[in-house]
Amino acid sequence: MRVLLALGGNAMTAADGSATPAAQIAAITGAMESVAALTAEGHEVVLTHGNGPQVGNLLVKNEIAAHVVPPVPLDWCGAQTQGTIGFVALNALEAALASRGIAKQVAALVSRTLVDADDSGFSRPTKPIGRYLDREQAERMIEHGQTWEDRGERGWRRVVASPEPRQVLETETIRTLVDAGYVVVAAGGGGIPVVREDSGRLSGVEAVIDKDLTAALLATDLGVDALVIATDVDHAILDYGTDHAQRIEQVSVAQMEGYARDGQFASGSMGPKVEAALRFARTGGRSIITSLDRIVEAVDAGFGTVISGSR
Repeated sequence: MRVLLALGGNAMTAADGSATPAAQIAAITGAMESVAALTAEGHEVVLTHGNGPQVGNLLVKNEIAAHVVPPVPLDWCGAQTQGTIGFVALNALEAALASRGIAKQVAALVSRTLVDADDSGFSRPTKPIGRYLDREQAERMIEHGQTWEDRGERGWRRVVASPEPRQVLETETIRTLVDAGYVVVAAGGGGIPVVREDSGRLSGVEAVIDKDLTAALLATDLGVDALVIATDVDHAILDYGTDHAQRIEQVSVAQMEGYARDGQFASGSMGPKVEAALRFARTGGRSIITSLDRIVEAVDAGFGTVISGSR
């Protein structure tokens, strides 16, 4: 099968959240073992990934150095982290494949995602990013054109647009590489957000795109057989945190939509993953939410939360 595997940004850091270079290399190396295992089963794999912790590190550097050098915009942060994570993933995945005797080429693409310039998020940014700062520090960043909000006792926090992804502009390049037998790493962090100007020219914008929604879009446009959203749990859970919690296994689109309407999935954690999974499943594909170390079982044997479409 052709599989699009979406990894969370926290899969690129240590279990305790450490994001030192050594911790990131170790975490990515472990994650690529799972990707190699999936490839070893004969599946074609496109890999997307989050980049929240990595962009967070760059934002701290921006803030500390703002009085010396201009802050790097968010689209640049996305490009830099795509390049860094892609580089480490290439090294780790090539080694993991070689250890299994698999002669597969690997490629990482710096990828752009088109969004609408008139998306409502740009006029009313609500996506919080980065750390809290005191008023003086926040005002310094506001002078550089950023939007910050007073969040009370915790301090000030930056908010940005989170526009709807419309197209991964490198989709056909990804398809060509996969058709040629490559394992492809692309659309990291939801893709670098760009808008098309009246002249037709593309330009980057200050925004954060939901990585799972981009994964669902790319999975649909590539026509993959399965979208696997890897997280830190084996299944999505009904009535999470209660005495009658139960895991969701095989489920239809209509059933999962009903659970979502009932508020079963938190907006800051499982909610976006379920929404992305539903978007792909509505096109007739198969969506799976499960833990990274169970992805082979998920694809081959239907482990995890499996939302079945009707393709």
